[in-house]
Amino acid sequence: MDMTLSGLNPAHFQGHVDGKDTALYVLVNKNGCELAVTNYGARIVSLMVPDKEGKMTDVVTGHNNIQEYLSSEEPYFGATCGRYANRIAKGKFTIDGVLYDQLPINNGPNTLHGGVKGFNFHVWDAHQIDSQTIEFSRISPDGEEGFPGNLRVKVVFKLTDDNAVDITYHAETDKATIINLTNHSYFNLSGAGDPYIGDHLLCIDADYYLPTDDTAIPYGEKSVVEGTPMDFRKLYEVGSRINEPFIQLVYGKGYDHTYVLNKKHPGEFAFCAECISPKTGIVMDVYTTEPGVQLYTGNWMTGNFVGKNGQRYPMRAAICLETQHFPDSPNHENYPSVILRPHEKFESHTQFKFSTRK
Repeated sequence: MDMTLSGLNPAHFQGHVDGKDTALYVLVNKNGCELAVTNYGARIVSLMVPDKEGKMTDVVTGHNNIQEYLSSEEPYFGATCGRYANRIAKGKFTIDGVLYDQLPINNGPNTLHGGVKGFNFHVWDAHQIDSQTIEFSRISPDGEEGFPGNLRVKVVFKLTDDNAVDITYHAETDKATIINLTNHSYFNLSGAGDPYIGDHLLCIDADYYLPTDDTAIPYGEKSVVEGTPMDFRKLYEVGSRINEPFIQLVYGKGYDHTYVLNKKHPGEFAFCAECISPKTGIVMDVYTTEPGVQLYTGNWMTGNFVGKNGQRYPMRAAICLETQHFPDSPNHENYPSVILRPHEKFESHTQFKFSTRK
């Protein structure tokens, strides 16, 4: 098996987890960009895009082999998170008067990213459609991690010829449930292994964000970004205000907040955010149908372990832009609904599009 452009050995991703085979799948577009994904967690492992000099650069953090993913202290690297991405307060919610209060508590007093064994820890069924497209699917059984309903879920990754990673999510249930899916790639547009994303320029199309308590659960009401270090309505350096004594930044050790995207129509596929590395000139534009995006600046990364190609990932060595519904939505009637009912189809679409700027 040939090594990937990003330096991965596909043989090192051949494993056996929970009785299912794991593998690495490689997508390539006409420009020579390369997206490597694995069915363990339906996750992105590497993403090679050209910098301003035309040099191919890996812009996501990750591991060298399946064993490292199984034992990682960063279990969400590149993963599809569900059944409910982000947090649910105290592991409980109600649908139609029925209380579900058995969700695992795995993040302070709350449930994070689907619980102790969320979608990121499962081996998905893989079907490579063509050289640029792959579909991952699984059935999340009724009661898995405390969530109701048998949920059929499908995630399709496409590496387009205009250098975009296009992700579509589909799900159906046989019982009323809640759903919130995202991709949790940790990006560094200067190249994975660069120690700090503070110099990246970031713009988010949001006039409001959701302030949280010290356990990262939103209070409920949105707040204006204007006049605060939460304001990214025009390009700002990510690190320029990250250490200010603003209580929201103190709680999260940096940015770990949902931005309420400016949408003309709910569910429209529209611009979400732009991020730029001044070192490589790589530009990432994010588009989504989702109402929000979680900005996370890798505040809890430690650099304790060696990742791909011998690289370490210290604190704030990556930035996440997780398109999604809002945290703890089932417990906030004023948030867009995350309830999925039988005979309904859940669909979501996000795109990370790459270009360069001198």
